[in-house]
Amino acid sequence: MSLVPLAAAESGESEIEIGHHVTVELFGLTFNADTIWTTVLAGAIVLGLGFWMRAKITSEVPSKIQIIWELITETVTEQVEQSLGKVNPFVIPLAIALFTFILAANWLHLIPSGDDPHLLPAPTADVNLTYALGLLVIVGVHVFSIRQRGFKKYAKHYFEPYAALFPINLIEELVKPFTLALRLFGNIFSGAIMVSLIGLFPAWFLWGPNVIWKSFDLFVGLIQAFIFALLTILYFGMAADHDDEHDEPAADEQERAPEPATAAAH
Repeated sequence: MSLVPLAAAESGESEIEIGHHVTVELFGLTFNADTIWTTVLAGAIVLGLGFWMRAKITSEVPSKIQIIWELITETVTEQVEQSLGKVNPFVIPLAIALFTFILAANWLHLIPSGDDPHLLPAPTADVNLTYALGLLVIVGVHVFSIRQRGFKKYAKHYFEPYAALFPINLIEELVKPFTLALRLFGNIFSGAIMVSLIGLFPAWFLWGPNVIWKSFDLFVGLIQAFIFALLTILYFGMAADHDDEHDEPAADEQERAPEPATAAAH
């Protein structure tokens, strides 16, 4: 995809390349090599952070990073359970891992790595990765829902609250991975377009808009990672079967209720 500013086109200057990738051919298929190696790098950052934190965890005096991690996990869990009820223990760590991975992927392109080609583009600016992330989450949600509810209850929710709404409920489920993927892709890809447009400014003026946009880009990358992680939690929370949770408080209340008064003293 190319973007040709009017002034550049009239003066015969070279056009800006947007969405251009370093590619390799393998078995008749074309792979975006830059997306692959930046995805691996973002994954390595997440794994590195995980192993580093694991090495800092002790059963005696907790380290600062352990305290921070436990504080984040407990706070997020508490906020989620207040809104959605109890969630499966794996959901919060999954969401935090996705947040960290997407944040690292979004911020990679801020590292100077050349212009032609840019060796460290944001892999989330490639729709192939965002589709993969969207499918990972939504397929996981459906598998989790079937295991929690059973297939009969899972299938039944497509016909709730009325059977006539089945087509709408089905379409809603089908578009979820696309909305997850395209929201992330669109925001990060637009950042790449803005960087290319800012590059057209004269060198003496370039530093100002570049600093402003890079700062804003950091914020956009953070917000998009947060939104993806939040939606992951929401989807898993809605997929869980909360019927048992509603029954437990009622059972506890019955146990705590005073027994009927017996006859007066014999």
